[in-house]
Amino acid sequence: MPITLAAASAQVVRNGVQAGLTQTIGTLGATQVRFVFGWPFAMLFLLAAMVISDDPLPTMNAAALGWATLGAVGQIGATAAMLLVMNQRAFGVAYAYIKTEPVLVAVMGVVLLGDHLGPLAWAAIGTVTVGVLVASARPADYGKLFGEGRMIAWGLASGAMFGLSAIAFRGAIGALESGTFLIRALCVLAVGLTIQTALLGLWLAVRDRSVFLGSLRVWRSSLGAGFLGAFASACWFSAFALTPAANVRTLGLIEMPLAALLAKRLTGKSPSRYELAGLAVVMTGVALLLASLAA
Repeated sequence: MPITLAAASAQVVRNGVQAGLTQTIGTLGATQVRFVFGWPFAMLFLLAAMVISDDPLPTMNAAALGWATLGAVGQIGATAAMLLVMNQRAFGVAYAYIKTEPVLVAVMGVVLLGDHLGPLAWAAIGTVTVGVLVASARPADYGKLFGEGRMIAWGLASGAMFGLSAIAFRGAIGALESGTFLIRALCVLAVGLTIQTALLGLWLAVRDRSVFLGSLRVWRSSLGAGFLGAFASACWFSAFALTPAANVRTLGLIEMPLAALLAKRLTGKSPSRYELAGLAVVMTGVALLLASLAA
């Protein structure tokens, strides 16, 4: 639980930094910072953990590499689909589509990894999903959540691919045959970011070199976003090594009230009534999840 809370907190701050970068270097530029500038920090985290623990680097077998590749590609695809939805629809409506992820993670975890959950955990996942829907859209916009097939498809695809990447990264960590949970998690993180950096670097080299050059011009902010992204991912992966991904992603929705608090501090704007109602439902779901873990 502390690891997931650290991941969610770092992710909220990283999202704020990336939002600022978007105004400077565009959406794609801000997105690639997460991978390209996060990679060296992931390597440093792994090296530091190996030195401190005196554990050797785990052997990357075919199963772990396959899962890590699936997770890396799935995360890139999820980000692309998310940006497509957010460019077409208001943030709240887009967020509601994408944050169906905990339900999808739970189902895929059962099918792909055999991560079975108890009834209370399933109730928690359903509750937080309802809370996300309530908090993300005004009552007047509910029709948009169900009335536009193409955007629903892309939003669900994004949530599904984010969920698949979480399951795949957990599968990669579990496939490694040696090392502590932290070493295995950081090893998979380093491999995943290496794959993502290579793929995205090749894409930018062929399609839009100016985007990468733009991120170099604001390297201080890019490094900050890269560090926060790598730190958040290190925490997410460490949590995946300890419990089913559905538990992690459900508890991770604690980021919603954290983001609301940060937004109020930065903008001075208080959450609306429907946002507060949705956050209350999300927190009820988180409480159910904690009860299921304690049972």
